[in-house]
Amino acid sequence: MAGKTLTRMDLSESVFREVGLSRNESATLVEDILQHMSDALVSGEQVKISSFGTFSVREKAARVGRNPKTGEEVPISPRRVLTFRPSHLMKDKVAAGNRK
Repeated sequence: MAGKTLTRMDLSESVFREVGLSRNESATLVEDILQHMSDALVSGEQVKISSFGTFSVREKAARVGRNPKTGEEVPISPRRVLTFRPSHLMKDKVAAGNRK
């Protein structure tokens, strides 16, 4: 595994090269898109990106967990968690990358 992380700067640089916007406009566009996605998820909406996948928020109920070291039972409070389900195209693309 390469260990490289794709950052906001990488995304805005890619928009700059591919679309032709200025660097500032590209950075603003990336920030606006990410903010719009975040706002939608916070309000409970799903975010679907064609050929990529679906982000959604799931409600998890309260439950009793266990500390693996001590075996002690610990209450886990209810919470909202972010989930991602990749599209079939994305799964296929990732699987094809493993065959190189």
